[in-house]
Amino acid sequence: MDYTILVVEDEPVQLESIAGFLLKQGYRVLKASTPAHALETARQDVVDIVLSDFRMPGMNGVELLAGLKHINPSIEVIIMTAYGSVESAIEAMKLGAADYITKPVDLHLIQVLIRKTLERKQLVSENHLLRKQLQERFSFKGIISQSPAMEQVLNIAGRVAASNATVLITGETGTGKELVAKALHFSGSRRDKPFIVANCAALPETLLESELFGHEKGSFTGADRLRKGRFETAEGGTLFIDELGEIPLSLQVKLLRVLQERSFERVGSSVPLHADVRIIAATNRDLESMVREGLFRADLYYRLNVVSIHIPPLRERREDIRPLFDMFLSKFTAENHRQVTGISKEALDALQKYSYPGNVRELENIVEQLVVLSRSPVIVREDLPMRVREYHPDLSGSRRLQGSLVEQVEAFEQAMIADALKSSGHVQTRAAEMLGISERHLRYKPGKYGMK
Repeated sequence: MDYTILVVEDEPVQLESIAGFLLKQGYRVLKASTPAHALETARQDVVDIVLSDFRMPGMNGVELLAGLKHINPSIEVIIMTAYGSVESAIEAMKLGAADYITKPVDLHLIQVLIRKTLERKQLVSENHLLRKQLQERFSFKGIISQSPAMEQVLNIAGRVAASNATVLITGETGTGKELVAKALHFSGSRRDKPFIVANCAALPETLLESELFGHEKGSFTGADRLRKGRFETAEGGTLFIDELGEIPLSLQVKLLRVLQERSFERVGSSVPLHADVRIIAATNRDLESMVREGLFRADLYYRLNVVSIHIPPLRERREDIRPLFDMFLSKFTAENHRQVTGISKEALDALQKYSYPGNVRELENIVEQLVVLSRSPVIVREDLPMRVREYHPDLSGSRRLQGSLVEQVEAFEQAMIADALKSSGHVQTRAAEMLGISERHLRYKPGKYGMK
């Protein structure tokens, strides 16, 4: 059978017994005697199902579940637990485990649970092409998402869309800031009016003022006619100011005036023009640091930051990789008239483990390349770009300690908690969901480790 099962058990006899039984059933079997070994195996290999003991030194089943789901959300986990810990196993199921079985384990029951889990996994895979109706539930005007982190983004965007409030969208390059800006516009009361984009990084500083505010004929060399700026062309609609951090200080004053007084003058004119424009701005830079360094006006920052929406990078919302892949595959097969219908398990596993420094835009480019160059209807691992094939995720990163297993596991756990709190804006309920643990459990952990 073309499925890989990772057995995690600290009792050697139990480990060999279960692994041997599964081998006889035709599965590819991997073994791990510690949770740390299990996480490392999942990072380095393609794993479909993890069959794990619940109580092990250094890390319990719930914590291992969270680590595995962080590596690859599509890994299914079945918990093996003593009768007295059934409640904990049920809690693990609420947090994403596929099933549980009590000890002493019945090998034939394990076989039944694995078959049931694989059938469900296969059914989900086969239904990806039929998920458009479900995707509508998670999308906001064409934004494809299934992750809790993006649900939070879309929830805020949905609530502010109908207003005229100024919105500041932050996030790394390629995360989809313009898509969110368009969603805000086309879901609001200004949807029938213009949506105008001003990319401050793409315009020379000497022309940026003219591009934004327009100019009168003869106002400078080369100004041979009157020209309307982006504010005028966006009248009644929305002006999306992209790469906000690139605006020079001299021009920030004029932008602040538009926000305060809703009026501006063209270059070379003293006649004020009314600006009925909603402002949505976006940046991949840390504006607060720029304010402290004197590179960005504090008053302008606070005027723009009425409603803040932060889009997390793709590596922090891996649940979105598969639905985004499906959308891009459909798009590029149609555009290029190619018969590419799917992706192998190994190739998808590599895509879900990759870090995506270029975020959603990079994934889109990868899928286009795969569609154009693929030699068969199914994309395989060998078709992937080398940087994706050879990428080896390291969940603990540079924070790995030189010390005992317990010390390394604790450091790893602290790092995950810190990252989740940061990504969720220190909202404990959201952070707990991202970690796959209860909010009560999350409140306990920082105290245990002396974290603020």
